[in-house]
Amino acid sequence: MDPKFRPTEYKALLYRLFLGYLFYFIARVLFFAFNTNLLAVDDLGTLLKLCYYGVAFDTAALMYINILFIVLSILPLTINTKPAYQKGLCILYFVTNFLTYATSFIDIIYYRFSQVRSTRATLDVVSQESNKEALASHFAFAYWYVIVIYFLCCVLWVWLYKRVQLKPVNVKPGWVYFASSIAVLLVAVALIIGGIRGDFKHSTRPINMVDAYKHVTVPNQGDVVLNTPFAIFRTLNSNNFKLQHFTDEAYIDSNIKPIKQYNSHPASKPNVVIIILESMAREYWGSMNRGTAIADFKSYTPFLDSLSDNSLIFTNAYANGRQSIHGMSSVLAGIPSFQTAFTSSPYAKQKIASIVSVCDSLGYQTAFFHGAANGSMGFQGFGSILGFKNYYGRTEYNNDKDFDGIWGIWDEQFFQFMGKTLGTQKQPFMATLFTLSSHDPYQLPEKYKKRFTGGPLPIHKTVQYSDNALRLFFNYAKSQPWYNNTIFVITADHTSQTHYPEYSKAINRFAVPVLFYSANPVYALKGTRTDLASQMDIYPSVADLIGYNKPFRSWGRSLISNLPAETPRVINSTGNIYQFMQGNYTYLFDGKTITGIFAAADKGLAKNLMTGELSPEMQKGMMDCKAFIQDYADRVVNKKLNSSR
Repeated sequence: MDPKFRPTEYKALLYRLFLGYLFYFIARVLFFAFNTNLLAVDDLGTLLKLCYYGVAFDTAALMYINILFIVLSILPLTINTKPAYQKGLCILYFVTNFLTYATSFIDIIYYRFSQVRSTRATLDVVSQESNKEALASHFAFAYWYVIVIYFLCCVLWVWLYKRVQLKPVNVKPGWVYFASSIAVLLVAVALIIGGIRGDFKHSTRPINMVDAYKHVTVPNQGDVVLNTPFAIFRTLNSNNFKLQHFTDEAYIDSNIKPIKQYNSHPASKPNVVIIILESMAREYWGSMNRGTAIADFKSYTPFLDSLSDNSLIFTNAYANGRQSIHGMSSVLAGIPSFQTAFTSSPYAKQKIASIVSVCDSLGYQTAFFHGAANGSMGFQGFGSILGFKNYYGRTEYNNDKDFDGIWGIWDEQFFQFMGKTLGTQKQPFMATLFTLSSHDPYQLPEKYKKRFTGGPLPIHKTVQYSDNALRLFFNYAKSQPWYNNTIFVITADHTSQTHYPEYSKAINRFAVPVLFYSANPVYALKGTRTDLASQMDIYPSVADLIGYNKPFRSWGRSLISNLPAETPRVINSTGNIYQFMQGNYTYLFDGKTITGIFAAADKGLAKNLMTGELSPEMQKGMMDCKAFIQDYADRVVNKKLNSSR
C-alpha cells in the first residue's frame, strides 16, 4: 500500500496496544494465582470467562493511559517514522504504562489484606501513613519475588515492543497524506471514547467498578474482572467518604439509632413487589398533591391516584440521592448517596444489610427486573452485591421488537413480563422492578402517541404512559394467585423536570412519592401521612411488614410501626451540601460546619435562621446531622453496613 496511507505505522500502533492487553492478561492471571483462596474461582473455564469480561475494563484503562501515545502516533507530522520521534514515543509509552502496570503487582499482595482492588481510597490511606518509607522497605523485602516478576514482565514487554520497528519513510506531504491521517485520527478518538465508556450504547453510562460484579456469582470474583489501574482511574474524583469525629458512639446510639429491631408477627410471609419508577416525581401525582394549594394543578397519574385511595401514601417524602443508582441503594439498602454515589465508590463491594438480605434470611426468592441492556446504570452489578438470586434485563426478555430504540424494553411489555415471571417463582418472593420509559428523550410507542398528549413538560406524556402500564400490570396481577398476599411498594428513583414553582424549590427538587398497597386488609395499608419520610425508610418498613425480628442496620425507620422512639428525618445532598430535615427545621451542612438553618416549611431556603439565637431543638438538630454523617462514613469506610451493632 502507498506509504502516504501509513499502513506500517498503524500496524505498529495496533501491535503496541495489543501488548498492553497481553500484559494485563498476564497480570490478571498472576493476581488470581497468588490469591486463589480468596477469589472462589474453581476451574479454568470460569477463570477464562472472567478474563474475557475483564477486556472491557482493560480497554478503559489502556485508553486512559495511552491516549496521548495514540494521538501522537497518528498525527500527520511527516516525521513520525524518524528514529528520534519513535524513541520519544517509546519513552512515553513505557513510562506511562509501567507506572500504572505496577499497581496491579502491588495488588497481588495488598489484596490479601484489603480484599478489594486498590482505589483512590487506598492512595488516601497511604498518603496519611507517617512511616511510608519503612512500610515500602518492608513490603519490598518480604515480597521481593513479586518485584522480580514485575521487572521480568517489563523486560519481556520491552523486548516484544522492539520486535516491530518502523523504518524511516520519507513522505511528501500532500492532501492524501493529511486527509487519510485526519480520518484515522477521528476514528481513533471515537474508539478511545467508546473504550473509556465501555461501549457506544446510549442507554448505558460509562462502566464503573460495580459493573464488574454483574458478571459473577460470588462478589470477590469481580476483582478478577477488574484491573487496578482502572479502579484507581475511576475513583480518582469519587472518594468523598471521609472518617470524621463530631460526637461519641453513645450519642449516635441514642439519637441516630442506626440499629433497628421490630416485633411484628404476620400470619404468613407476604410477597413483596417494589416498583421504582424512573423520574416519577411527586409533582406529577394528583394524590400526592391533594393537600397543596398549587393553582391549576393537573395530575398525569390517574391509575396511581385511584390506587392511592386504597393505599398508605406519604405526601412529604423525599429521595436520598439525585440519580437512578442513588435510588437503588437508598430504596433497597437504606444507603443514601451524597457527593458520590455509594455504588460507584470503592466501598460498594462489601456485605450489606438490605431488603434482599432480610428476605433471603427468611427464605424468600429474590429477583430484580430492569428492561434496559444488562448492566445499564450499574444495576446488575449492585444487584449481585446485594444478593439478588435472579436478574431479568433486556437479554432475558429476549424480544427486541419491544425495544424502544434507546433505553430498553417499553414499560408496558416489561411490566407484563415481570407479572408472568412472578407466576413461576416459588412463594414467598421479593421482586424489584425499575422502569425506564419516563426518561429523556420521552418517547412513546406509536399506538399511544395520540392517546397520551401530556402537558407543558415533555415528560408528562411518558408519565401518563407509565401510569397506564402500571394499570395494565395490576389488572393482570389481580388474576394471579399470588396477588392477595402481596405487598406493593411504589416510589421514584429521583425527580425530573418541574413545571410548578413549588417543585422548583431546593428541598422539593428531591420530592418523590412513597406508596404501600396490599389487597389483603390484614396489613392495614391505608391512609395519608404527612410526616417526613424518605426512600431509606422503605427497607426497614418492609422488614417490619414481613416479620423480620432480628436487629439490623438501618438509618431509616419503619413507616408502618411509626414508633415514637424513631425520629422522622430525611437527608440528601445537592452534590456539595448536605440537606438534613428533622423536626421543625432543615439544616445545611458543608461537611465541616452547619451553614444554614431554615424552617421546615421554607422549601426554598429563603430565610436563614442562624442569625438569631439558636434554640435547644436547633442545637440538637445540628449535632444529629453531624452524628448521622459520622456514623454513615464510619459504617461505609469500615465495612460495617452488615453489622447489627
